[in-house]
Amino acid sequence: MTPDAKQRTWRVTTSALLLLHAALAWADDTDGQDAAFRLHGYATANYFAFDWDTDPERRNAIDLERLTLYPSWSLDDGIELEAEIEFEHGGTGATMEFDRFEEFGEFETEVEKGGEVVLEQLHLRYAPSDWATLKIGRFKLPVGLAATHDEPSEYFTTTRSQAEAAVIPVNWYENGLQVELQRGTLARVSAAVVNGLDSSGFSSARWVASGYQTRFEQVNADALALCLAVHLHPRSDLTVSGSLYRGDSAANRPKLDLEHDAIVTIKELHAELSTGPVTARAMYLSGDLSNSDQVTRANRNLSNNLNVKRTPVGAEARAIVGEVGLHLSGIVPSPSHPLDLFLRHESYDSMQAVEGLVIDVPRWDRTSWTTGINWRALARTTLKAEYSRRELGIKERNRETTISTGFGVEF
Repeated sequence: MTPDAKQRTWRVTTSALLLLHAALAWADDTDGQDAAFRLHGYATANYFAFDWDTDPERRNAIDLERLTLYPSWSLDDGIELEAEIEFEHGGTGATMEFDRFEEFGEFETEVEKGGEVVLEQLHLRYAPSDWATLKIGRFKLPVGLAATHDEPSEYFTTTRSQAEAAVIPVNWYENGLQVELQRGTLARVSAAVVNGLDSSGFSSARWVASGYQTRFEQVNADALALCLAVHLHPRSDLTVSGSLYRGDSAANRPKLDLEHDAIVTIKELHAELSTGPVTARAMYLSGDLSNSDQVTRANRNLSNNLNVKRTPVGAEARAIVGEVGLHLSGIVPSPSHPLDLFLRHESYDSMQAVEGLVIDVPRWDRTSWTTGINWRALARTTLKAEYSRRELGIKERNRETTISTGFGVEF
């Protein structure tokens, strides 16, 4: 990052914080009256100790993962402006990370920028009644477990799902229009028309996850996508949800260098059961990409300046997640600081199937087991520790063991 770019980033970040500070001061001056401005958010930070057969030289690391702010303004009866601002990885592009494993399918080192300030959401929300809501702007797509379990007290692990992040964007935000209908607490249905993905960002390791358009100031919207979601709450202790995403990713590439369609279809189903001291969650996600061999060929010719992987892309991807948590407050009489013990299993393959001349890379067929504890040290603070063991679909040097600790604070 050039000195001028750093100065511009610093000015933008400082201005945003000053505006938030002024708005909070104004809201505080209302002395309990209905304030037009509200703010809540969360923060997470983690430490990782790596013992990877796949990368023996991998360094232990500390990650100031994110500070997320949710400001909202009430503009009129039933109309709100909602936003989400994230400060990720403690920086604005001044840090670097190394990727040793995915560069044309070989073991080369690639340097990527890390750390940023992101305006994740900005939309108008109109609720003309208790059962209908309309959003226009940039909002979160309701695909996967992470979409509804994104704050630190809502997921057991130190970081969000490895399986989801290896297949789809986590979390996933797009621009468009969403209509949501709700019948009490029993059912909620939503339909959204949004801009499609950009297939120049697709890769072997993360399938379509990096097709989420973030590289340019504007988002290409020559191809649109449809996202449908259903959330059912048949019992007080059970939630069942499903979603469908479908859209072309060829027309939104930086250059019109792909003559074929590249239709992304994602189907996802997840459920959560919370009864007594036990919480159980499960998710199944599958996706397919049409003409993935043509996408692979086009990506090989992309410029290095785009900072994309240019690796083979799978025609199909799959992710399966299952976890169970045991809340000790239901077993140990009235603990002052309750503990959650958990066990999670994830199986995911970002190259579940290939087509044409694309060669399947077994490395990206991954299975992991994670166990750990969550300690609610304070009412809004969660301390976490976990042990994770992941195996890759290769015969030798295929195990990755990670011990991590961290905290999450919600406010």
